[in-house]
Amino acid sequence: MTRQAAIEDLNALGADEIARRLCGPRADVAAFVRAAAEAGSAEAQARIGQMLLDGDGVAKDAAAGFAWFERAAYAGHLEAANMVGRCYDLGWGVGVDKRQAAAWFRQAAARGLTWAKYNYATLLALGQGVAEDKATALALFEEAAAEGNAKAHNFVGSFHEDGWVVERDMAEAARRYAIAAAGGDFRGQFNHGRMRAIEGRTEEALHWIGLAWENGNGRFRAQMIDYLLALGEPFRSAIAKLREQSA
Repeated sequence: MTRQAAIEDLNALGADEIARRLCGPRADVAAFVRAAAEAGSAEAQARIGQMLLDGDGVAKDAAAGFAWFERAAYAGHLEAANMVGRCYDLGWGVGVDKRQAAAWFRQAAARGLTWAKYNYATLLALGQGVAEDKATALALFEEAAAEGNAKAHNFVGSFHEDGWVVERDMAEAARRYAIAAAGGDFRGQFNHGRMRAIEGRTEEALHWIGLAWENGNGRFRAQMIDYLLALGEPFRSAIAKLREQSA
């Protein structure tokens, strides 16, 4: 097979066929994906970008990952456009630039990507990289939640709890937190546990708080500790046990 024929074969691969080949030793998978990316497959470009970002089958290289995401995004790849926004938002392989992050999220959200709706709504709600606009943020969170995004349900719950844009409604906040918790969002799990604690349903509260601790990151755990210590027992003892388990 000539090199040109090989390139044409790689260019003809769609997302399903590339996904089928993503098995076996990770280094072999990375080699295949890189070849497809270099041949011009935007799907493969987005995938090798993620592999480089994660160090999956290749040496971790966030800057190279960003470059591949950007290349795929300019080729029209929707998820890659969102990932370019994520890189600018969090400083993955490029300097933090909330304005650029908002611009990439906005265009991917306009094209219908659920995660981009959530990400752009987050920046709108916080006024980062774009003028604060909680009403538009809530509308986007509602769209993303209707499309099954658990984190969006949690954010909608916060709007109802804090009375942003809508009237304060603790029942609706609790309902949204419950959906987010069931969907696996660790912030939703904590908020659902927090609501159960307020209701005096201590055992349920401890269950969901434990899941939030297990799934959350270090910064979130520190925030949990401050809140739960203020509740006293049995939450103070629960924090001690969770710390022991994760030590």
